[in-house]
Amino acid sequence: MHNFVFHNPTKVLFGQGTVPMCGQEARQLGQRVLLVHGRTSAAKSGLLQQVQSSLQDAGMEVVCFGEVQPNPTLTHVHQGITTAKAHNIDVICALGGGSVIDSAKAISAGALVEHDVWKFFTGKKSVKGALPLVAISTMAASGSEMNSGMVLTKTESDLKFGFAHRLLFPRVAIMDPQTTYSVSANYTAYGAIDALAHLLEFYLTTTQTGIHVQEQYMEGLARSIVYGCDAALARPDDYEARATLMWAAGLALNGMAAAGLGKVGFPMHLIEHSLSALYDIPHGAGLAIIIPGWLRSNAEVIPDRISRFFSRAFSLEFSGADAAQQAIEVFEKWLFTMGLPTTLAAIGIHSGQIENLAENSLPLARIWRIREYDKEKISKILFACRPL
Repeated sequence: MHNFVFHNPTKVLFGQGTVPMCGQEARQLGQRVLLVHGRTSAAKSGLLQQVQSSLQDAGMEVVCFGEVQPNPTLTHVHQGITTAKAHNIDVICALGGGSVIDSAKAISAGALVEHDVWKFFTGKKSVKGALPLVAISTMAASGSEMNSGMVLTKTESDLKFGFAHRLLFPRVAIMDPQTTYSVSANYTAYGAIDALAHLLEFYLTTTQTGIHVQEQYMEGLARSIVYGCDAALARPDDYEARATLMWAAGLALNGMAAAGLGKVGFPMHLIEHSLSALYDIPHGAGLAIIIPGWLRSNAEVIPDRISRFFSRAFSLEFSGADAAQQAIEVFEKWLFTMGLPTTLAAIGIHSGQIENLAENSLPLARIWRIREYDKEKISKILFACRPL
């Protein structure tokens, strides 16, 4: 196991009835709050009004900034930064899933600088400060409420980049599983796939040995994600299922899983970012397509790790020379039963589009320092994703 530093400064309030605590938590961090939220779901459910009232009751001046979309855009974040500066905002509250929280993080850093926030994503500028953030999570998926990462799409150039910095950890994460009851079946599954992918990529890209704690930590979380997703799809208002899924998703990418693993990569996310940037499909749906192709491309390279991960996740045993292939087939069948696309063909992408997809992935591969993922290697994986 490698030496490591683990530091996660996010305070977590988890459980039923925690959302109304947002006002008292935010008030300790500032006076003028920018309430960042999505398009319609928070308003329809009454959550938006509940959060706004809590902030106002705590004596805060509230400015609402909504309309965050899935695959959030740089253009919309620019508008949020302008709003934050115009109202002299000193704390941000994000109400929503990963897209909303990521946008809030970008606004929190961008509000303190004069340059384009995109320079953080391209490595041209470093974050020196950020407005404090209270994140109220309403979806089990990215774990953005407990980590320092964010993802944005620059639509003008069809680039979707991810970036992380220690100053972007939310100060407070409020996680009430009841807020996820209304998440659709599709998006419940998308979120589970995203959380599972975070573990899968750490587990399969590390070359470190002697990581017994981390292996069992990731295997246990993977099993909890599969269980929680299945149970939540069967019974959408099952509190324990939703709680299991929400907590496991947060723990999957809060820094703990990667501790001691040494160099790891996010090649599946790398390729998926190009897929959703170019075709604007949900991130989880893109991962459901990319992961099986990546696994098939690496089944002969790391067969034992692939079969062991899915053996633990699904509580099954795979044996024989084709154990890895058996594991991949079980995973694909699980995706299929949830109605998710598992091939590029399923979303209408044909082989003639592979070159452009691979080319689009290269800038992020350079920034993420996984240069071994060149155009040829990425293309091979994309063809393994079975285009038309």
